[in-house]
Order: sequence, then structure tokens, then C-alpha cells
Amino acid sequence: MWAYRSDVTASADIPPGSLVAVHDERGRVLGSALYSSTSEIAIRMVSREIVQNDEALISLVRERVRHALAYRKRVVEGDSDAYRLIFSEGDALPGLIVDRYASVLALQTLTQAMDRADLKGAVAGELLENLKAEGITSIVERVEPRIRQLEHLPEKTGGLLAGEEHSSTYKLNGVRFHFDGFAGQKTGAFLDQRENYSAAAHYAHGRALDAFCYQGGFALHLAPQCSSVTAVDSSRPALEVAEQNEALNPGHSQIEWIEANAFDLLRDYAAKGEQYDTIVLDPPAFAKSKRNLDTALRGYKELNLRALKMLRPGGILVTCSCSYHVSDQDFLEMLASAAADSFQQPRILEHRGQAKDHPTVLGVPETNYLKCFILAL
Repeated sequence: MWAYRSDVTASADIPPGSLVAVHDERGRVLGSALYSSTSEIAIRMVSREIVQNDEALISLVRERVRHALAYRKRVVEGDSDAYRLIFSEGDALPGLIVDRYASVLALQTLTQAMDRADLKGAVAGELLENLKAEGITSIVERVEPRIRQLEHLPEKTGGLLAGEEHSSTYKLNGVRFHFDGFAGQKTGAFLDQRENYSAAAHYAHGRALDAFCYQGGFALHLAPQCSSVTAVDSSRPALEVAEQNEALNPGHSQIEWIEANAFDLLRDYAAKGEQYDTIVLDPPAFAKSKRNLDTALRGYKELNLRALKMLRPGGILVTCSCSYHVSDQDFLEMLASAAADSFQQPRILEHRGQAKDHPTVLGVPETNYLKCFILAL
């Protein structure tokens, strides 16, 4: 649970990142929380009971880390050694993200509290202690400058928290990828799409187009099933990594990597009458806030309208949104409008979300953000 600054009355000056007791207006105990002195989210609850001191908090954090690791052992299936180990509120560790990339972990702190040396050290120690037998050797700290600025945390660059390795080769559903802990977006890759990659590959066939391909997650899963794959992204560095990833996976149809603005390319291809059997749309978040919702939905509609016009009969459209502020219903209504304007009546084969290692928690709607619809003409 979160509480915004406008809803909180602090009893005294509270140091940034402190453990605080939370009471309602009648004085009843609501539990314990981690405090931010600058964020609009002033407190993030960690317990419905009073955590007595920082020593008890460290013990609680270590226990939550162990629970998070045990959960992944139950839900991560298939030939994958890259997945999310800790998902902030999804694992009752607000402000903490940890991803596994084979032998290397990527850790990111998003709040004043989780950036504290004692908590970060406890997390790193617990991870290494529990994962040493699985070959984990190193932890890389990933840094998001904008988040640190909002939290009034000191500027810093990413680096090694433990061990000596910052790169590895990892597998998603048996497909191999390069990881560099000092480069790329998020913690290095879009692990939340892991199960959707596999689902897309199940339906993919014929001539395929992957828009916003980044480092080739969808494209490399489509390639063994398709006669040809064209993958598009506006980032040259991302495409260079994608080409390296393709080299790790020989034996499938060759992928054509194109550096271009996906909006412009889809408009041009639709105008030329290009036709595909499989199209994937996985754009970045268009709605960073509620203020951007209408603009975001117009952007999603333009993309999906052009894609539907380019699909052959029997074709497959895999379309995604990682914008939390775009609800499932918003996205469905947008798709229905795009279908009507394209004079198509696609069927919904699957309505999917983020992979199970990014758990959605009842009562915490912010943990439910990724939408993935698989449509068939």
C-alpha cells in the first residue's frame, strides 16, 4: 500500500529513507512503512505490524528476499535462466528490483530507503548466500538518473556490487541473448515479456514483421517459425546487440534488421500494400501519466490500424502496451476501434499480461501494467 504526501501528516522531521510507524487519524496502528522525504509517494508500507527498529527491518527484508526466491522456483518454467527475482511491491519489497541474467544479477533501487547501504547490503548478501549454488557470481547495480533525482539521492553511476562479472549469455525459452550490465534499458532486457515471446512463437508463421524490436526478443522467437522476419527499431545500439544475439542462434531464417521510426515505416509499408502473416507491436510506454492517456491511445490506434491493414487472411497480430495508465478496457476499446476502421473482425486468441515472475498483487493495481493481446484474422 502507498500513501501520497497530501494524505500524510508527519509527527516530526523524519530522515530520508527512515522506517516509520503509521497510524490513522484515530491513532490506530496501521503498520510500518518506508518514508521518502521528496517523492509524492511519501510512505510505502512494509508490514501491517510495527517493525521495532532497523535491525528488525533488515531481518524482515532478508526474509522477504528468501520468499521471493522460493516463489520463482515455483513459477519459472522452461529453458530460461533469466527472470525477475524481486519485483518491488510484487514481493513486498517496495523500491527494489532484482533480475537474474544467468550468472549475473542486476539490482536497482528506486527509493531512498532501498538505497540505504544497510538494506542494500542485506539484500545483496542474502541473494549471494542463497544463489551461490546456482552459479551466481556477481551483482551489478543499475542506476536510473531520473529516479535518483526525484528521490534526491546523490548522483552515481552503475557498477559492480559484488563479484567481477558484468556480462553474461542467458537464455529465454531456449533462445540465447547477450547481457551487459553496464548498457541497455531497464535492467538490461524486457524479461516481463518472456512468456509472451513463447506464446507469440506458438502462433507465428509465414512472413513476419516485428516493430519496436529492441534487442530482438520477439524477432528471435519468431524466426524459427517464420519464412522471413523483418525487425525494426529506432536505436542503432539496440539493433547492433540484436544482430549479435542472432549470431548466438544460428539455423533459423535470417532476420532483416532495419533502423527506422516504426510509425513512419508502418505508414510507408501500408501505403505500398505490404502484407504479412505475423506482426508484433511492442512499443515503449506511451502514457507516462494520466495526462498522456488520450495521446497514447491515438498512438496505439494508429499502429494497430496500420498493422491490421497489412495482415493477410489468417494472419496473427501480437500487440502490447506497457503503459500502466492504459487499462485493459482502454486497450480493448482502442483495438475494437482500429478493427472497425480497418474493416476487419479479428478474433482474440489470448489476453495476456506480464510473466509470472513479475507478479500482480491484489490490492496493488500498480503491479498490473503489461497488456498483450494475440489476435487472429
